[in-house]
Amino acid sequence: LDDNGFNVDIDEDFLDVPGTPKTPSGNSAPLPQYSARAEARDIRSWQKITLPDGKTREIDMKVIEPFKRVLSHGGYLQSGGHNAIVVFSACHLPDRSRADYHYVMNNLFLYVVKTLEQLVTEDYVLVYLHGGSSRGNVPPFPWLKKCYQLLDRRLRKSLKNLYMVHPTFWLKSVVWMARPFISSKFWRKLVYVKTLEDLYKLVPVERAAVPDKVKNYDSRHS
Repeated sequence: LDDNGFNVDIDEDFLDVPGTPKTPSGNSAPLPQYSARAEARDIRSWQKITLPDGKTREIDMKVIEPFKRVLSHGGYLQSGGHNAIVVFSACHLPDRSRADYHYVMNNLFLYVVKTLEQLVTEDYVLVYLHGGSSRGNVPPFPWLKKCYQLLDRRLRKSLKNLYMVHPTFWLKSVVWMARPFISSKFWRKLVYVKTLEDLYKLVPVERAAVPDKVKNYDSRHS
């Protein structure tokens, strides 16, 4: 049984009941069969999430599969503790040239929120890795604004610090534009970090949680 309670290992020969016609009568082409295996796979391709506004949304897990590495668990602030280190890697975001970019990003945001809700049980820190990304895969400002507004109050309140690693002038400009709709408490949590070495001194983030693209960027610019 999979997580949804469906038997995905059903022997499809079992469904071939004796006496059942293989094709419809006449000259029409046979209809494609929707097997139990395919049905279970399709159900697993969608997950539900309830947003702070009380509305339920469905996440298209299939379309965001290549981009799920954007969010990873980077360990804990203290050994044996429950204060999670969450790593967001901008280099794994989709490129804005995609025809379905907005659809992918909307589903990716829902996935990020759902994952945060699962990872965060107490106060946590968020490490945003900007290095290794390009203008093409950095989210536009309106999308970031929408994300902040839809983020659950518990997740905003539990955020202990936000570390922005490898900040560029462009990134700082975007952050500055966000000041009107972000609370003053949030700004006190924001920390700019120039290099990975500086980050490791501040946060015991697991090295494996840092993508190679970010490490390569750091070695070239530090």
